Amino acid sequence: MTTSRASFLDQTLNLLAGGYAWLPGLWRRGDGRMVRTRILGRRTVALRGPGAVRFFYDERHMMRHGALPEPVQATLTGKGTVHGLDGAAHRTRKHLFMSVLADPGRVTALAEEVGARWDRRLRDRPAHSRVVVFDEAAKAITEGVCDWAGTPVDATDALAADMVALVDGFGGLGPRHWKARLARARREKWLAGLLAEPDALPSGSVAELVARHRDEDGRILDPGIAATELLNIIRPTVAVAWYVAFAAHALHRWPDNRARLRADPAYADAFAQEVRRFYPIAPFVGAFAVKDLTWLGEQIPEGTLVLLDLHGQNHDGELWERPYSFDPGRFTGASVGRDDLVPQGGGDPHTGHRCPGEAVTVAVLRTLAVRLARLDYTVPRQDLTISLRRVPTRPRSGFVITDVREQDEARRKGEAATSGDTVRPARGRR
Repeated sequence: MTTSRASFLDQTLNLLAGGYAWLPGLWRRGDGRMVRTRILGRRTVALRGPGAVRFFYDERHMMRHGALPEPVQATLTGKGTVHGLDGAAHRTRKHLFMSVLADPGRVTALAEEVGARWDRRLRDRPAHSRVVVFDEAAKAITEGVCDWAGTPVDATDALAADMVALVDGFGGLGPRHWKARLARARREKWLAGLLAEPDALPSGSVAELVARHRDEDGRILDPGIAATELLNIIRPTVAVAWYVAFAAHALHRWPDNRARLRADPAYADAFAQEVRRFYPIAPFVGAFAVKDLTWLGEQIPEGTLVLLDLHGQNHDGELWERPYSFDPGRFTGASVGRDDLVPQGGGDPHTGHRCPGEAVTVAVLRTLAVRLARLDYTVPRQDLTISLRRVPTRPRSGFVITDVREQDEARRKGEAATSGDTVRPARGRR
């Protein structure tokens, strides 16, 4: 086992400039399964592979408290939330999320509500109007998840814009970062006001469950923390809009998927999983070594920042045949290890830090991907660049479609859709 001979100079600026390409670049310079470098002056190592996932999510090895930089807490996750807890505190808080995000009935209801909102929004648009798939998905998901959660929405467009800003702002500096901070302050205040009066919330709603949740010490959550955790249900659900834009991109580049996606529910699941594997979302996650550790013969001193390379693992040729080919068939009739596919982290979601909302992500993405496949539309000339240097990334145009119309039943049963392909090929990825 040998270690990457990456530069031991601080890599913070290179990380900010390189985005998704930064860590794979360090891997390419080495010849092993570990990268050693420095981030924010701290000794850092990066790991990947199913064994590394199990090692990373073992609480005897890693601590999350303090691992998220303040700019990420102030935008993406909030402060004092489940992401930065360990031990009993984490398990008790995580149970709240699992009770609503891993319940099959609730997941199905959420996906159906989002699908209905999408249908309504497209049906109510003027004929021949221009639709930005990313924007329309974000608004439909915002309406659906808020109705499902029991939180009233007066201005969908404004709330959707704030949820998008929270995700869009964590990976960069400057205006989009400060826009995200302002959005978080605004939405935490809004939700704290609602959750401070749990008797006024719909009985049995997600909002009421959050408002009445008791932590490991038996105390009700402070309304500010409760608001932040409710945002950690709403905001990641709206983030599925990134995947929906990627699904539109995939259907455009590989239109042979359309017919089977419309007709085969199992293939719809496989398509959703391949979108999650193939396209970039989170580059990595991090934690601190709680003691001196050894990984495959390599020493990891206590306090080291340990990064788990999510994007790299999802494109690792040792795990995936032709990893840079888009192939939903790899997920049809195949058993994929729990710790192989890790776009939203790895490990056991019930006990560890794996995202509890994976079932929601797959269900909502599948629902909207099938609806996209059932539409006829034109793809006008636009810039579909997917930059690997921007975190989080998406098709630069948001994926614009025009002349949108529902296919008739005969075409749904067999004929593949075609679109007016006048777009420049996407760059920056393939």
